[in-house]
Amino acid sequence: MVIRVFIASSSGSVAIKKRQQDVVRFLEANRIDFEEVDITMLEEQRQWMYKNIPEERQPAQGNPLPPQIFNDDQYCGDYDCFFEAKESNTVFSFLGLKPRLASKELEP
Repeated sequence: MVIRVFIASSSGSVAIKKRQQDVVRFLEANRIDFEEVDITMLEEQRQWMYKNIPEERQPAQGNPLPPQIFNDDQYCGDYDCFFEAKESNTVFSFLGLKPRLASKELEP
C-alpha cells in the first residue's frame, strides 16, 4: 500500500501550498511512506485524480483542489478530511493504515 498525495507544485494559492505542506510534513514526521504526485506536470495524473474522487466528494463547481489523498487507488479524502482525522487522532484509519501505539484508534 502506498499513500499518494496529489499536489500542485505551481499553485498560485498560498492556502493550497500551506495545506499541501501540512499533509506532507505530517506524513514525514510520522514516518509514513508516501508518494507525491504533481498534477501540474502530468495531465493524465490530474485526470486520474479527478476521475477517482467519489461523486459525493466532488465540489459543486469546478474541479477538486489539491491536496487529495489516496491509499493506492482507494480515495481517502481531501485536506479537510485529513485535518479532521488529525484533530481526532485517527489519521491512520483515514489513510487505511494500521494504527500505531500512540493513537486513539487502538482504544476499545
